[in-house]
Amino acid sequence: MMAAISKVEVQQAWTIARSEMRRAFLSKRGLWVYLLALFPCAAFLLQGLQLKLMEERWSRNGLTSAQIVDSFTKGENVDAVLKRAPNPSSDHEWTDRRDEDEDRDRHERREGKQAPARREEPERRRVISYFDGQRKADLDFTNGVLQEKHVRRSRDFEQDRRIFAVIFQFFYLRLAIFFGCLGIFMNLFRGEMLDKTLHFWFLMPVRREVLLAGKYIAGLTAASVIFGGGALLGYAAVLWPHNGVEGQAFMAAVGWSHAFWYAAAAVLGCLGYGSVFLAAGLLLRNPIIPAAVILLWESINGFLPAVLQKLSVLYYLQSLCPEAAPMDENSPMLRLLLAPAAPASKSLAIVGLVAVTALVLGAASRAVRTIEINYSTE
Repeated sequence: MMAAISKVEVQQAWTIARSEMRRAFLSKRGLWVYLLALFPCAAFLLQGLQLKLMEERWSRNGLTSAQIVDSFTKGENVDAVLKRAPNPSSDHEWTDRRDEDEDRDRHERREGKQAPARREEPERRRVISYFDGQRKADLDFTNGVLQEKHVRRSRDFEQDRRIFAVIFQFFYLRLAIFFGCLGIFMNLFRGEMLDKTLHFWFLMPVRREVLLAGKYIAGLTAASVIFGGGALLGYAAVLWPHNGVEGQAFMAAVGWSHAFWYAAAAVLGCLGYGSVFLAAGLLLRNPIIPAAVILLWESINGFLPAVLQKLSVLYYLQSLCPEAAPMDENSPMLRLLLAPAAPASKSLAIVGLVAVTALVLGAASRAVRTIEINYSTE
């Protein structure tokens, strides 16, 4: 384990951390981590912007009350519908020529036969759409008579929340934070080796454990800001289009708690994965192989027995998520193969992640005391 650090060494570690912040935040080798962190936010912002523009287009001719939208019934005449609701959001009319006899005649003419053309009367089709501010109703008329009414909500808050839960757990935790920490933490020692500057740190009159602590603090600060902030921005982007009564009620009930735990899961993911990749960058000349092994283990986590699932960082991170990612009910094979272990309590998940981090950093602190620099082998 790491030896006790005095107050002076705490100050030294913080000084080192501040000087390493630039490397952690702005290293040219690690700028791609911002793309990973901001991808969910950008995707939901584009979706929200598209939704806003679409609703604006639907409401240009005014809104139709929900009562009138609900009153349209199959079999109604188009004139009766337009009399009650004269300002549709869109109105498209065309002629549907369903002339199977013409195709048959053409086929027989190609074979040298004569056939009388039996033509059916073309159907006049018309689709009139209305928007009540939350739902879009498409009325499908044939020859002036309402045949079908398709009503759909323009916004589905519950569906967007489920999508965010899936993206957060399957993309953000498994891939974005994993590879982001790989890029940030591994660069703190491995990048200095490649730049041939690590020996300057080792010549300073500080214990190497203090140097390790300072670099880890710098990496953890950067990763937490980038990915914790990215999680909150993504969550805000999901809520942005739903700024009405439904969204406000959700935030007043559990919304702020969900935001906290999404950010906490991201930060604790940086805590755990960061320690692993800092140690890997310190101890291994080619840390890609162990990173691939860890990624494989985390990827197959849901297919492992419950006991083995608990040996994964991902298991504890998922236990912190405020909403479980829904499983595809239409895939019985997936439900058969996946057997998620019962989630740990939030307190146990936090203790487990902190304990793993302490063990990894303890092993790294022992190794950093005896590490020797040989730039010629890099």
